[in-house]
Amino acid sequence: MMPATLAEWLSYLEQLHPSAIDMGLERSREVARRLGLGKPAQRVITVTGTNGKGSTCAFLAGLLRQRGLKVGVYSSPHLLRYNERVVIDGVEAGDDELCQAFAAVEAARGEISLTYFEMGTLAAFWLFERAGLDAAVLEVGLGGRLDAVNLVDADLALITSIGLDHAEWLGDDRDSVAFEKAGILRQGRPALCGDLDPPQPLLDQVAALATPFFLRGRDYDLAIGDQGWHWYGRDGQGRQLELHDLPLLDLPMENAALALQAFALLDLPWNAGEIATALAATRVSGRLERRALDWKGKPLTLLLDVGHNPHAAAYLAGRLAARPQTGRRLAVFGLLADKDLHGVLAPLLDRVQDWAVAPLPTPRTRPAAELEAALLNAGASVTAYPDVAAALVAQCERAAAGDEILLFGSFYCVAEALEWLVRH
Repeated sequence: MMPATLAEWLSYLEQLHPSAIDMGLERSREVARRLGLGKPAQRVITVTGTNGKGSTCAFLAGLLRQRGLKVGVYSSPHLLRYNERVVIDGVEAGDDELCQAFAAVEAARGEISLTYFEMGTLAAFWLFERAGLDAAVLEVGLGGRLDAVNLVDADLALITSIGLDHAEWLGDDRDSVAFEKAGILRQGRPALCGDLDPPQPLLDQVAALATPFFLRGRDYDLAIGDQGWHWYGRDGQGRQLELHDLPLLDLPMENAALALQAFALLDLPWNAGEIATALAATRVSGRLERRALDWKGKPLTLLLDVGHNPHAAAYLAGRLAARPQTGRRLAVFGLLADKDLHGVLAPLLDRVQDWAVAPLPTPRTRPAAELEAALLNAGASVTAYPDVAAALVAQCERAAAGDEILLFGSFYCVAEALEWLVRH
């Protein structure tokens, strides 16, 4: 019997394939052919990178929608609802729409086994084609070359950053990671890179494909001041563009700069005021997200960040260092077992005065005892708790008025905190 609700579909998808990750495009490509899928929108932008994909997609979608375009965004993972992964014209896809899309993919796949992510990607493409989109912004799930999103020949390919993560799939050095991410490039079509030092395999692929290449620090860049930030770049004809006195953003401005360069290549009207408005309005849940919290009459700040690898932790530490700290900073931290624990902790040890650690609600979690031991060995003040909610409550009790509670380490960790906030 075909699943009837979105929850039933998601449960079904989790059991459909023998492994959660199974890299390769052959299965998805054949099912896409059976579905008759073509290009999901008139303009397609694909975004990969070790960190920064979500905010880059959000900035670019905001810029395009500010121009009146109908935009679809596909991203992963979600925090609270699967619907977050498929957004059409600023609205999350409804349960019924997603169920229809899953049913269409299920009918087409026949004997072909697909992973949870592959089913979701094809369902998103199916919905996008029927929505009559002007543009689609697609976030790569893992790597690039063999990710299901790479079925589409994008008009623009964006690479945000190149660091180490998912070593079992992408390799344990930047060269191998760059090779996988360069797989989203297409012959003669523009590519953009936000990494200031791209590894040679990416540059080799750019040369092999004769790809017009826009590199941060050479073709576009930004300068951040105390009161605002500035951007310069080039349009598709090579003409210089500049924007001055843009408002400071909570989200990474490096990713806004990359999105701006992509926008500049799409031959759309360029209005500085509209651009500033679109950037300032962009929000991404769980990315450097600040929330004011009144805990039993005690004003606190909660900072949520899904950063879960050394590159993201170093960036987070830099942002924290740039902000004046008036009170103490307490952390709530959980991490998956396949992540680099010491690499994530090292940049933040001097930025946090007290740690609460907890396991994540997944079999893939790293035990709290391991987190506690690593922090104790580093000389940190730390307490272990049975779950993220308990750790968060403890830090709220421990904090004084004006203190900040940093919650980071995983999408699972931030999702638990968001659900806790809803309850409280």
